[in-house]
Amino acid sequence: MTRDTDGSFTLTECLTAPGAGAPLHRQDDEEAFLVLCGRYEITINGETRICEAGDFAYVPPKAVHTFRNPGDKPAKMLIVNLPGGMHEGFFMTVGDPVKAGDTAYEDMGPPDFGLLAQTAARFGIEILPPQAA
Repeated sequence: MTRDTDGSFTLTECLTAPGAGAPLHRQDDEEAFLVLCGRYEITINGETRICEAGDFAYVPPKAVHTFRNPGDKPAKMLIVNLPGGMHEGFFMTVGDPVKAGDTAYEDMGPPDFGLLAQTAARFGIEILPPQAA
């Protein structure tokens, strides 16, 4: 949690269901992804690469980016945001906590992109339309 780093950074473990990921977005803070298991398709400023366990991707401030799990099994990565707070607040507001080690996903309906974009904006994150890649 950000409070544990005096606001310096946020470290989040991200478990991503097959086919799922983040919408195209940008923000003012720095972000980095370290893939722990599975595969991620990560796009930063229009450049897409496949990242596997041990791969690292850096997202500079204001860079347009997205990620998704292209595999058929859950994938896991660590996400670092510097400074801390913005993403943590967003995740705590829109996310649902899961138990450590849980890899089961409840059935979900389609996301409410309007609500997501509005909530993200409160935390300095701009959700972009897909064609902005």
